[in-house]
Amino acid sequence: MKEITKDMTVGKPGKLIFDFALSLMLGNVFQQLYTFADTVIVGRYLGVNALAALGATERLIYMMFGCIQGITQGFSIGISQKFGSREYGDMRSRIACSCYLSFFAALFLTLTGLLLCYPVLRILNTPGDIIFLSEEYLRILYLGVPVSVLYNLMAAVLRAVGDGRTPLKAVTIASLVNIGLDILFVVVFKSGIGGAALATVLAQLLSALYCLLVMARVEVIRLHRADFQRRAGQARTLLALGMPMGFQNIITGLGGVLVQRVINGFGVTFLVGFTAARKLYGLLETAATSYGYAAAAYTGQNMGAGLTGRIRRGLREAGILGCITAYGMSFVMVVFGKAILGSFVTGGVAAAGGAIVVGYHFLLILAVFFPLLYFLYIIRSCVQGMGDTFWPVVSSMAQLVMRVVCAVWLTRIIGESGVFWGEIFAWIGAIFILAVTYRRLIKRYT
Repeated sequence: MKEITKDMTVGKPGKLIFDFALSLMLGNVFQQLYTFADTVIVGRYLGVNALAALGATERLIYMMFGCIQGITQGFSIGISQKFGSREYGDMRSRIACSCYLSFFAALFLTLTGLLLCYPVLRILNTPGDIIFLSEEYLRILYLGVPVSVLYNLMAAVLRAVGDGRTPLKAVTIASLVNIGLDILFVVVFKSGIGGAALATVLAQLLSALYCLLVMARVEVIRLHRADFQRRAGQARTLLALGMPMGFQNIITGLGGVLVQRVINGFGVTFLVGFTAARKLYGLLETAATSYGYAAAAYTGQNMGAGLTGRIRRGLREAGILGCITAYGMSFVMVVFGKAILGSFVTGGVAAAGGAIVVGYHFLLILAVFFPLLYFLYIIRSCVQGMGDTFWPVVSSMAQLVMRVVCAVWLTRIIGESGVFWGEIFAWIGAIFILAVTYRRLIKRYT
């Protein structure tokens, strides 16, 4: 099989990051189509209450699967550093240890999610006419947590060694399958909102198996029995990287959950409009996450090789690329936002017009400040790639505080749009903390 790894310690930083991120962008777009397809099909065939139920679960889903992504991404930093220093035996040992740790994480997160699902929905003041729909959707997704852990770990390992193409292929295939299963379960079999959730789990299982097959055929990351022998401090090192990043995403999600409780009190029309805008926001955010993953792999490899000068140059060039891309996404929000929002809820729904007004207002505010979000992803990934996972957690706590303060306090002054401004202030606060941390790290290692 053709070698798929990529050494990012040589070559032009901007080109390396962009080429790597491009595959991830396409992959993330297809991954977002999972939820995009759910939203469109649920909104059109199951009605406004079912769509509102999806909106009520959004932040709980982010907390769970964001935690999974954070933990596995943290493991990949340790792997990429060993790949950059060309210590391939230690790298495979870290991959094997990551498999053990991920197994136990999957068990814990699955049980926790199932036990707390309904009580948390009640605490969040989920409207009574949608709470059982929300619970059904969440329970099926949480039963699929082991599948998500498997996929995210395999994809993280592949990205750590410079392979962005395999996750792209896996997610592309899975996305198409997901859309087909959505139609089959929801439209043909009339299985309701649970069918949409099941389609997502089965599609992600397919992508996980594909990544696993590719890993088994690549010599440098193919695991052998000896790789699973315990090495002193291995698990501790990986947990020190993975747990803070998982916790970081939980904090970010918790801020959203607290804001969600406020939003649920604004009524179904606002909830539907906000949910629709969040779906488009999530789709346009995928390029930012792609630059972040690329920056983490690039920084990790160069940190392992001791090339801190390349890290500084990489951040600068990635920031320029991110700004250009962000304003391209802003153009989409402003010009096509209303039309896209209208695709979620159509015909005969009395609240559709009001929901679109709410959603488009949110998009206009996001469009002006979108480059901040892109730079946030990039600088946070650089800091993490350099081995500091503490201050990124602090930055996420700052985001939580800003979102909650704006939702609770600013909404009393300027109305419901205070929730929208909470996103912007959250980005600004996090960037300030990460910029100070980055400068300190660069001085330490230069």
